[in-house]
Amino acid sequence: MKLSIVIPCYNEKPTVQKLLTLVTNAPYPDGISHTEILVIDDCSRDGTRELVQKICNSPESEIALKKNQTIRLILQEQNGGKGSAIRKGFHEASGDIILIQDADLEYDPEDYPALLNPILKGYADAVFGSRFIGLERRVLYYHHSLINKFLTFVSNVFTNLNLTDMETCYKVFRTPLLKNMRLESNRFGIEPELTAKVAKLKVRVFEVGIRYHGRTYEEGKKITWKDGIAALWHIIRFNLFP
Repeated sequence: MKLSIVIPCYNEKPTVQKLLTLVTNAPYPDGISHTEILVIDDCSRDGTRELVQKICNSPESEIALKKNQTIRLILQEQNGGKGSAIRKGFHEASGDIILIQDADLEYDPEDYPALLNPILKGYADAVFGSRFIGLERRVLYYHHSLINKFLTFVSNVFTNLNLTDMETCYKVFRTPLLKNMRLESNRFGIEPELTAKVAKLKVRVFEVGIRYHGRTYEEGKKITWKDGIAALWHIIRFNLFP
């Protein structure tokens, strides 16, 4: 099977090269025959797109692609937010499976086997990676965890899924689920929107534990309390007013 890794990226020059190294060297499970890596640059202004372009074009790049890997930079015409970049990545993806990967090093590609195996083994259509059931995670903001759990609870009430981490970046889908799905969110509302629309399909959703190395705001974390309020509206909107 071919895997498409969609990496929404905005002003991540300090981390994107290391992230791409981790992605190319990740332990891909049996059943993945080819991997395309799609970096969707959302009009970065810090040199991110120039760095990724150099990586893509230089045969002497420090990132050594395997023979079954390709990497492509896709440039957004204007800054639209994470959701907009993910939608673009879904449109461009050609794999049988699509995996979302943030560019900020908070999520570890070492978890790809756990995320992919439920689909490869034929008993899942979508897999969510949970930061709250299992593996190591950096201890940071308590209020963030409370807000996350509240949003997941409200989402679960509407979707009737028993997820522990709706807001997770790591979401993996069989591509046919997404190709006819009309997504609208531009920013972080993409997480509750994807969850609501996948739930409406009545497909097999699995959840696996993942590692999490969260960033502080000083280290570049972008999500704010305003995004939490917006997420609550998106949960209500996409579940009650599809």
